Amino acid sequence: MGTLHIEGYGDNGAKQRERRHGLDDKKRIRAWVMYDWANSAFATTVMAAVMPIYFISVAGGTDGSWSFTQTAAAILVALLSPLLGAIADHTGRKTTFLRVFSLIGACASFGLAFVGPGDMWLASVLVVIGMVGFGTGNTFYDALLNDISSPARRERISARGYAMGYLGGGMLLAVNLGLILGWETVGLPDQSAASQISFMSVGIWWIVFSLPLFRQVKDQPMAREDTIANHLRTGLKRLKETSVRIRKYPELLKFMLAYWFMFDGINTIIVMAASYGTTIGIESKDLITALLITQFVGFPSSLLFGKLADRLGSKKMLQFSLVVYLVIVVLGYFMTSALHFYLLAAMVGMVQGGAQATSRAVFSKMIPEGRTAEFNGFLSLTSRFFSFGGPLVFGLVKLISDSSRSALLAVAFFFVAGILLLSLVNFAKGEREARETV
Repeated sequence: MGTLHIEGYGDNGAKQRERRHGLDDKKRIRAWVMYDWANSAFATTVMAAVMPIYFISVAGGTDGSWSFTQTAAAILVALLSPLLGAIADHTGRKTTFLRVFSLIGACASFGLAFVGPGDMWLASVLVVIGMVGFGTGNTFYDALLNDISSPARRERISARGYAMGYLGGGMLLAVNLGLILGWETVGLPDQSAASQISFMSVGIWWIVFSLPLFRQVKDQPMAREDTIANHLRTGLKRLKETSVRIRKYPELLKFMLAYWFMFDGINTIIVMAASYGTTIGIESKDLITALLITQFVGFPSSLLFGKLADRLGSKKMLQFSLVVYLVIVVLGYFMTSALHFYLLAAMVGMVQGGAQATSRAVFSKMIPEGRTAEFNGFLSLTSRFFSFGGPLVFGLVKLISDSSRSALLAVAFFFVAGILLLSLVNFAKGEREARETV
């Protein structure tokens, strides 16, 4: 394939190109940001706080069956994201794919309202469907960042998305927890009914606040009308090409390697925080309070993180976030009270959204134009494939040492590796490699 050299984004030609494609249009940016507000309600209420408890206490599940449910969903998202991302790029219908998977996720959330006592299998199936809608949809949502923003503004805009996600997800979670805890006050028969209403609210919230994006960010379909079977074959072919093509972007490859360790470490903190807190004696109400602290600290912190990444550089801010995570892990080793857990939750809120948002922006600038959903899907596949490492290390150290504190301390390895690997990435060179080969 031939190469096309594009001059720096600061020149007049690039600016005209950006205006022609509707980049940095305020309405489109606001609409894109609101989608994070919309779907984060699923992450907080269903994935993190209410459904895990309801799954065990009402639906009749166990910790093990909940873990298998999460694993099944992760595998499906990992398999679907790169393939459907390739098809979306080929057909030019990223927004259409996002609309479909948002509807799937919202309907599954609504369906959870009908899960009653002993309905473990129904709950598992609906949670898997909802997580597929959430996770696969995010592949197309992340890819749309390239369609609505110029490279120079992506750190800030990506951070705005995460910030609104923290705020929106936290607000609905607070309302739902108030409903669950005060079920008698509002005249409900029990807490289960309040939980069912909270699941229903997630589906409604997701759909309503997704509408601005679907109205403002339109597809640019290619003239490629074909059968579904042919689209699937083309998607598989492009996915295979991606695994070969990605070798042409050495800085992107180095960044992805660093991202795998970062993602693994951060994901381990997220998925193990509640169980670790429970093991050392933190009560469930304090765990939920800590989650709310993370959400509401994450809102302003993500915005500030994006501004600092724009001003000081993405690499410095990403490395700073990993240093903060190292401090969190060390302090977590010595944690003994709910107050300590609250302080660590606030520290997580300070850097979690900013690190994820900045990583999304950096990745968006290192991938070639025309294959954004495909490369985002490939990142989703690979990062999820490697995401077992952190929990595995945690589990093995716990098994050997019989100490949850030692197991948490072992997670520091992933943050140290992330810091060292990031130091090897030349971000500017990675952006040039993406622009020069289209």
